[in-house]
Amino acid sequence: QLQASGGGLVPAGGSLRLSCAASGRTLSSYAMGWFRQAPGKEREFVATISWSGGTYYADSVKDRFTISRDNVKNTVYLQMNILKPEDTGVYYCAVFFGDWYNLQARKTPNKYKYWGQGTQVTVSS
Repeated sequence: QLQASGGGLVPAGGSLRLSCAASGRTLSSYAMGWFRQAPGKEREFVATISWSGGTYYADSVKDRFTISRDNVKNTVYLQMNILKPEDTGVYYCAVFFGDWYNLQARKTPNKYKYWGQGTQVTVSS
């Protein structure tokens, strides 16, 4: 089970750090990803991190967001800086079961499993 936390209401330009903690499963052997979903829109890829720390970002968040992991704490993080109103949505973490060397797979929701319940991020203008 994955538990996402750290969401909230922030003004544009602000920062938040999301956490994704796992229980009952060790994450260190898996790539992990963050997605987000705004009302009325499809779930959108945000960032992913491999088991060895390699990262990949959506163009819309590159240079503003940083994904990281702490395998001792069995937790994955998403540091979000310079937040924009368009970053608003429910943020979900999940375990990647696709081919890491396939860039398209990294961005595809159906290559992920064990979705957490999500945490709401709202950025006010």
